[in-house]
Amino acid sequence: METGNVVLQLAALAQETRLKAWRLLIAAGPEGLTVGAIGEALGVPPATLSFHLKALANAGLVVTRQEGRFIRCSADFAAMHGLLGYLSENCCGGADCSPAALTPSKRKRA
Repeated sequence: METGNVVLQLAALAQETRLKAWRLLIAAGPEGLTVGAIGEALGVPPATLSFHLKALANAGLVVTRQEGRFIRCSADFAAMHGLLGYLSENCCGGADCSPAALTPSKRKRA
């Protein structure tokens, strides 16, 4: 994955409404949700929601498709996995750092 794409995706997610919309679409699965359902769930006015969904689509995180009178949005799961893979590809120098692998003495306290 190119660094420029990663920066664009992270910038798109670095806004509260967009992050909430994206998480909602992730939870909805491949079927996605209509724009109206997203707006209703988030309590966001249509014009504002359109602006945010466009930013997510431009970053390649959301795919939209026309269904009759409605627009349906879904998360681009390949893009999500690519972003997560990029962020974690060098994690812990290859050592297993999953929560199950960490003993209580190795976990950092917050």
